Amino acid sequence: MAQITAALVKELRDKTSAGMMDCKKALTEVDGNIEAAIDWLRKKGIAKATKKSGRIASEGLVAFCTKGNIGALVEVNSETDFVARNDEFQGAVREIATLAVDANGDIAALAGATTQAGVSVSNYLTALIAKLGENMSLRRTSSVNVKEGVVAAYIHGAISEGLGGIGVLVGLESSGDKDALNVLGKKIAMHIAATSPLALSVDDLDPAVVERERTVLSDQARASGKPENIIEKMVEGRIRKFYQESVLLNQTFVMDGERSVAKVIEDEAKSLGTDIKMTSFVRMGLGEGIEKKEEDFAAEVAAMSGS
Repeated sequence: MAQITAALVKELRDKTSAGMMDCKKALTEVDGNIEAAIDWLRKKGIAKATKKSGRIASEGLVAFCTKGNIGALVEVNSETDFVARNDEFQGAVREIATLAVDANGDIAALAGATTQAGVSVSNYLTALIAKLGENMSLRRTSSVNVKEGVVAAYIHGAISEGLGGIGVLVGLESSGDKDALNVLGKKIAMHIAATSPLALSVDDLDPAVVERERTVLSDQARASGKPENIIEKMVEGRIRKFYQESVLLNQTFVMDGERSVAKVIEDEAKSLGTDIKMTSFVRMGLGEGIEKKEEDFAAEVAAMSGS
């Protein structure tokens, strides 16, 4: 029996781009023969799948799962919207979302979680890549939990139950009626999907973001030529407007256009005769921050023709 050294595993990985554990398993199966190991990986679909890893996967689905007082969101990317509408891909994303609840926002834990097929999420996706012929990636996961109350969820642009383009979780801490809390939470989640707030409260805002905004507003005000004492008042007024536009609890609730989100929660608490505290929220939009590849077909044709 040949010794499977780290150098041998690295050599196979360099040739196939397969994962370290897959390379080690392949070499073990074929007694350390590199070429036979490559064939073993190809037969398993692993080498074929990993060769697609350079392709940009910016489509896909966002999904949620809630269990008791915990909710989780996941984003699983594919190369095309066509695959995102595939029943098998959708089933995989649903199962991954279910496992994400126990992962509690830890992407590494989720990637290593065991699926119903008895393999890790990572290997499950690798096999699916080989089957469907597109690159896929488990991009991110996040969770919200409360001690008492509800975690409400909403999917905007749903193409199937619990699957779509934007996912939102809202945590409401309360001893009130759970059905009523869920209704409130879903309304707030719909608002969040539409407005994409930067933070729950003013205190939660990144100080660097506030300082940058204040600097820009100050420079704009000084350009007007007004005295410093007037400039200070102008900046404070505009900062208040920034908070109203960017901070969830300060935002005007889109469903009535009158009350702030904080006032909506306060009014519902009075109606239920109990306290309601919004503890946190998560908004996850499909493909946010992924640089999509732009194809220039005219340039490509010109280059091929030598013109």
